[in-house]
Amino acid sequence: MSETAPGALELCQLLRVWRADAGVKLRREKALPQKEVAARIGVSERWYRGLESGDPVSLSSDILGRISQVLALGPDERMVLYSRAIDGAGLALADEDGEAEGQLALLQLVTAQTQFPAYLTDGSWNILGYNALMAQWFPWVLEPGANLMRWALADPQARDQLMDWQEHAEVYLAMLRFAVTTGSPGQEAIGALLQDLLRDPDCRRIWARESKFVAFRQGHRYRLRLPHVSSEQITVTSRVLLPAYHHRLRCVMLLPSATRAPQPAVPQPIVPQSAVPQANEPRPRAPHPRAPHSRAPRPFEPRPLDTRSLDPRPFESRVPPQGAVLVAGAR
Repeated sequence: MSETAPGALELCQLLRVWRADAGVKLRREKALPQKEVAARIGVSERWYRGLESGDPVSLSSDILGRISQVLALGPDERMVLYSRAIDGAGLALADEDGEAEGQLALLQLVTAQTQFPAYLTDGSWNILGYNALMAQWFPWVLEPGANLMRWALADPQARDQLMDWQEHAEVYLAMLRFAVTTGSPGQEAIGALLQDLLRDPDCRRIWARESKFVAFRQGHRYRLRLPHVSSEQITVTSRVLLPAYHHRLRCVMLLPSATRAPQPAVPQPIVPQSAVPQANEPRPRAPHPRAPHSRAPRPFEPRPLDTRSLDPRPFESRVPPQGAVLVAGAR
């Protein structure tokens, strides 16, 4: 097994921590007993006790899979387990020749983004490149030797700009714990960076209290306070791209969270003051709406005959006498 980096935990220590965490996840009052864990994995209690004591044992991928399931390990913790058990297996992605050319292509990808901040780091979180929006939002990237971890954990400005800084600090330190435990490239630089950051009392307290691992900040949400950019809170989500054959590099984009655009106000009609009913004044009843075709016909009402308009002269018959000849048009 590879030499443990400063600040990293041995496999036996990790198993004890994860067994205690599994008790919390399963709503137990204490850590899962070794006997129960061994039975659920399918090994003897003596074998598992020896594993947690640091005895050299053979670990197959099947056993590692069962340990992950019984201890309820997340994807990042599983990567740590396999890395410590099989000397970094599953994390070794060999870089090909032409790394500088690949890095240049990634820098072009980052600087081409114009709708959201984007940046490129190496395995030790040193800033290698950024676009114009990243420099506008976070001017610290312009400084020589800019490092994401140093800014986020040691710069007082970060504690003001990153809302819920405590939660972010826990995640960043979990990323450092992942790096030193899995034997990520650049162990010397990462170890020195961690020792510098642990001089801060807040970081030291969080490091001693927490034991979780985080590989990448994929899909994490940030609430930012950047008065030089906007008077309102800015919310973004991080998206991490891992270039093929360049596993030491991380391309990160901060995508704005989708928000509903404000709807225009609907103008209301202006009602004259004279038309507004005053106090104690009866309100006029609105006519009941009825469609024209649904109007019921009025019943027939007989009316008396008005004889004043009648001709008083005797009625003259218009019937022709018998034997008369009718001529068209003649009266």
